[in-house]
Amino acid sequence: MSNRQRVRPVDVRLLRKITRVLLKELLAATSFELAVHLVDSVEMTWLNETFLHHAGSTDVITFDYLSGTNPVELQGEVIICMSEAVVQARRFRATWPEEVVRYLVHGILHLRGYDDRTPALRRAMKREEDRLLRDLGRRFVLRRLAARAIP
Repeated sequence: MSNRQRVRPVDVRLLRKITRVLLKELLAATSFELAVHLVDSVEMTWLNETFLHHAGSTDVITFDYLSGTNPVELQGEVIICMSEAVVQARRFRATWPEEVVRYLVHGILHLRGYDDRTPALRRAMKREEDRLLRDLGRRFVLRRLAARAIP
């Protein structure tokens, strides 16, 4: 877990706990190597343009090192753009910590083989994303991600 942004202070320890509960308890992952990086829009734009050849920033990028071949074994990276989380939270009337956790869930679902390239696949992925976000929201006060910055 790395915090390479200064857009918002984040309780990285809490985010790490949320990630572990998501992986171990809610998704029953038996083996995982996951790096989560919080970045600003400048770094996300560079990553998006360099590796995905898409112009501009985006909310989350996932690099899957096992190609989603086994949903209980995960290996990859999830890069979350804090600048996008802040903007999109306002747009969707959520808090930025909720958006960050949504992006985390979304990225991990990609590692499990979910795809959002067609409307039908996008709807299925969104349903699972919403379900997992609700479960995490019952277990954690997601707004506390903003309570204090811990390295």
